Amino acid sequence: MKKKIRFYQSINTKIVFIIVMLLVFALQIIGANFITQIERQLVTNFEEDRQTQMTFLESAILPLLEAYESDEDSEIDPKEQINDLLMEFSGSGITELQVIDTNMVVLGISDSTQQGMLGQISTDADVRSAHLNGDTVTRQVEDAASGRRWKVVEPIFSNAEDPEFLGVVLMESNIEDVYNQISQITRIFLQSSAVAIVLSLILANMVSRALTKPIKEMQTQTRAIAEGDYSGTLKVYGEDELGQLAFLINELSDEVAEAQESIDSERRRLDSVLTHMTDGVIATDRRGKIVIVNSMAETMLDVTGKEANGKSLLKVLDVEEELTLRQILEEQEDILISGSTMGVPTVLRASFSLIQRETGFISGIVCVLHDVTEQEKIEEERKQFVSNVSHELRTPLTSMRSYIEALADGAWEDPELAPRFLEVTQNETDRMIRMIQDLLHLSRIDAGKSELDVELVDITELLDHVLNRFDMLIHSTEYEDKKYNIERHLLDRPAFVEIDTDRMIQVLDNIMNNALKYSPDGGTITGRMRQTERAVIISIKDEGMGIPKKDLVKIFSRFYRVDRARSRAMGGSGLGLAISKEVVEQHGGRIWAESVEGKGTTFNLSLPYVPFEEDEWS
Repeated sequence: MKKKIRFYQSINTKIVFIIVMLLVFALQIIGANFITQIERQLVTNFEEDRQTQMTFLESAILPLLEAYESDEDSEIDPKEQINDLLMEFSGSGITELQVIDTNMVVLGISDSTQQGMLGQISTDADVRSAHLNGDTVTRQVEDAASGRRWKVVEPIFSNAEDPEFLGVVLMESNIEDVYNQISQITRIFLQSSAVAIVLSLILANMVSRALTKPIKEMQTQTRAIAEGDYSGTLKVYGEDELGQLAFLINELSDEVAEAQESIDSERRRLDSVLTHMTDGVIATDRRGKIVIVNSMAETMLDVTGKEANGKSLLKVLDVEEELTLRQILEEQEDILISGSTMGVPTVLRASFSLIQRETGFISGIVCVLHDVTEQEKIEEERKQFVSNVSHELRTPLTSMRSYIEALADGAWEDPELAPRFLEVTQNETDRMIRMIQDLLHLSRIDAGKSELDVELVDITELLDHVLNRFDMLIHSTEYEDKKYNIERHLLDRPAFVEIDTDRMIQVLDNIMNNALKYSPDGGTITGRMRQTERAVIISIKDEGMGIPKKDLVKIFSRFYRVDRARSRAMGGSGLGLAISKEVVEQHGGRIWAESVEGKGTTFNLSLPYVPFEEDEWS
């Protein structure tokens, strides 16, 4: 999200402020030093000028004071000459000149308006100090009316070997002009500084914009990169640090774009893998809360991702009472749970794996769900198969053992019992041989080692041949005590299919034998054919006791019998329909049964059929 930057927070403002502050600081230091030096120089020059004037005045007044102190008669009055000299010497910034004798009496004064002070005793403190100490007094005097004045009181001594104090010369000069000049210079400096500051503001703003423009472009580009837009490219303005930074950001953008594309590709690949996996996958955080559920897991557990996300893994798997999260973390053992796929109960195996960082910190759990319903069913069928085989073999073996023991005990000498016992033993042996042959046949089919010897056969003629054979059988002496009737509803034209003739006759024999076994005396067995666009369907219907609806899906299982006692009494092994199903499926067909209890059963056999014209044989 773009955050608005206030004016005073802008780097442009900061750069301008820093440049201007540095300039002001430099101007302050330069100005202070410059004005101080100018002031000191001007004042020094002023003082030196006044001292020079004082020296010149002192040399001019000295002979007059000596004449005044000697009291010699002269045509010229020394006092008048002193006064005239002072009048002439005044000007050039000198505001007042006075000559005071040793008695503090004013001998001369330059100000014509103050001539009344002549002959008066001076009350000036500086004059008195110079008179008493014999030292020069120099100081600045401030007057609100006349401004600042420079005051020099110089004692005058004679040129004799033993200098004699002759008087004092007082000079006052207007130094205000010097300070006015300094003020003028200061004003000019300040004006120049103001102009420099304004120009520096403009220049600093230009420099700042030149610096901040690439920075703003970098800011815009990095924001675009953060938002996932890697298409922009920064302009490199030079080979300086900003230019190198822009170049590096461009490289970073390309690398991030490649990395993001790789991540997106991996994510899409992972999503595709998770979506199309035949196993369910659930990922949780470190607290066992679900964060990812693939579609297969949703189907297996009959939940939606929205319902599962955020919930406890144990709750979704419905194992809260059997397991704890700590047990999963410590043991990581597979468990079997119950599931539901489209309302059909299933058995799921849940495998757990930890998501750990390099430091060993556990950041989550991955649970993989595998549908083992078929495996469990196969395992159960295997156990049932072993149990059935054991039971089926134990019964004839027990019977044979009993008869053999009876024969061994002497029954072989009985002309009536011995033949009957031997016949039963032989029948049971034949039954076991048939059972073992059927099992070997099924085993070869399961292993894919049973190959079909297919040929193009008229299935109508083949079915008619099988029905004719059974028609002859039911009229033989074996069935003389029962009356059966076989009806035919066959196609009125040939229907050629590719089949293994021997195997298909075996299938039809199994179905017809079952129809004869379970049909009542006087029952009718109907053989029917119909043809669709892609298949030939054979139906064999009996009028027997029928099969319960709950058993219809199981009758093609190995050793499965609806009525075990009656089936065994009729000599069945429970493998005939299983073999028939495997053979038909080898041919690419399908076999199923339809039945109503008490009204008979119909077995349907569908074989693939491709029609062709007779001229195709040429």
